Amino acid sequence: MKLFVMLGAINMAIGVILGAFGAHSLKTWLTADMLAVFNTGVQYQIYHALGLLMVAVLMIPYPNSGGLRTGGWLLLAGIILFSGSLYLLALTGHKFLGPITPVGGLCFIVGWIWLFWAMLKEI
Repeated sequence: MKLFVMLGAINMAIGVILGAFGAHSLKTWLTADMLAVFNTGVQYQIYHALGLLMVAVLMIPYPNSGGLRTGGWLLLAGIILFSGSLYLLALTGHKFLGPITPVGGLCFIVGWIWLFWAMLKEI
């Protein structure tokens, strides 16, 4: 549980820092399109960092749920792959990073479904 609190908290902090960086520093450096790409990465990082915190809270009544852990790890992988690839794409312009983004999105989707399944098994 503590690990997912830590992962959620640090990802929230990084998301806020990157959001502020984008709002205050990148406006003059990036095109409007690339700034939008960067901001999409920030939004999804923050949404899914909240998901990591939710996993930690759910681990209180269900401490032995491997499904919760797996779902949490999938959300973290999604943050790294989806948001990370968008940050790198926006900052470097390297288009080869584009195919990584959907893999991260798939991690998000599978992670949320995994969490649903883990809780369904507890009913």
